[in-house]
Amino acid sequence: MTTPKYLIHCRDGVENLEGATVSFLFATTAAKRCETVVLLATNASDFCTKGGAEGLAVDGTEPLSDLINQFVGDGGTLWLCPVGAKVRGITEDNLIENAEFGGATKAMAFLESGAKVLA
Repeated sequence: MTTPKYLIHCRDGVENLEGATVSFLFATTAAKRCETVVLLATNASDFCTKGGAEGLAVDGTEPLSDLINQFVGDGGTLWLCPVGAKVRGITEDNLIENAEFGGATKAMAFLESGAKVLA
């Protein structure tokens, strides 16, 4: 039996912290049992940089930085869209553990390998 794969596309940043939190709640749950990638694009790009999610939380939920750490700790991978990185001046030196650049080509290959879009 093959391990299920999920791709979660997160575009929500601090302007919609609730949406970003929901994406990472799905991601942390999926990463416990499945190969899971979060593709961060546009406004979510800063979340995969060092300190980019610190101090951010929606009332009644875990801090976003804790959710990201859980996700990465469970083997989840973060892909940063190169366009969002370029617009924001994010370089490889800025990325947190388990974050790497990955855009449309990488995402499509992952989907073609059997991954499903979760959120």
